[in-house]
Amino acid sequence: MGELLTISPMWQALLATIMTWLLTAAGAALVLLTKRATPLMMDAMLAFGAGVMLASSYWSLLSPAVELALTLGQSPFIMAATGFLCGGLLLLVCDRLLSRWLPHHLAVSDSHRRSILLTSSITLHNIPEGLAVGVTFGALAAMPTSAALTGAWMLALGIGLQNFPEGAAVSLPLRREGMNRSRAFFYGQLSAVVEPVAGVLGALLAVHVQEILPFALSFAAGAMVVVVIAELVPESQRSRRPALMTIATLTGFTLMMILDVALG
Repeated sequence: MGELLTISPMWQALLATIMTWLLTAAGAALVLLTKRATPLMMDAMLAFGAGVMLASSYWSLLSPAVELALTLGQSPFIMAATGFLCGGLLLLVCDRLLSRWLPHHLAVSDSHRRSILLTSSITLHNIPEGLAVGVTFGALAAMPTSAALTGAWMLALGIGLQNFPEGAAVSLPLRREGMNRSRAFFYGQLSAVVEPVAGVLGALLAVHVQEILPFALSFAAGAMVVVVIAELVPESQRSRRPALMTIATLTGFTLMMILDVALG
C-alpha cells in the first residue's frame, strides 16, 4: 500500500471510479447472458455495499472532515454538520424534482417511463458516489497515511459492489420493455459513466482547495447516507430473505470498520 501513496490522488481517483464503472458494466452485461439475474445475489450485493458505504461515511469521510477542520482552524462541528446536511438534502431535492419532472414531460408508456425514471435516478445517485471517492482520494494530499489510502480504496470497492446489481437493475428492465440486448447493456453501463468524471472533479477540488475539504468530505457523507437509507437498504429488504440481507449489511459495515480502525 505504501507504494500507492506516491501515485497522484487524481490518478488514483480516476482508476478507482473506472473500477466502479466497470463493475456497473459487468452487472449490465447480465442482459447479454440471461433474461434475469439471481435476485438473492443481487440483493446481497446491494446490502453488503450499503454496509460498506455506511461505515465509510463516518470513518472515511466524516471523521477525516472533523480532523481536517481542526487542523485548518475551522469549527469541526459546524463544517461537518453543515456539509452533511447539505449533501443529504441536495440529493433528496434532486431526486424529488427528477421524479416529478419525468412523468409530466415524457410522452411514453408507463412501463417505459418507469425504466427512464430508474435509469435517471441511478445515474443521479452515481454522481455523489463518484464525488465521495474523488474527495476521499484527494484528502490523501493532506493526510497521506496507509489507513486513509486503504479507506479510500475500500470505499471505492463498496460502491463498486453495489453498482453491479444497479447495472443489472437498469439493463434488464430495458430489455423487458423490448429494447435489444446491446442497447440495454449500453444504457446500463452508461448510468455509471458519470462516476469517473465526478471522481476526478472531487479529487481536484480536494487537492487544490483544501479549505473546503472538511465541507466536501461531509457533503459526500450526507449524500451517501441518503443513498443507503433511501435506496439500497429498502431495495435489499424487499428480498425473500430480509434477515440475510441485514446480515450482509452488518458484514459490510463490520469489514469496513475493522479495516479502518485496525489500520488507523
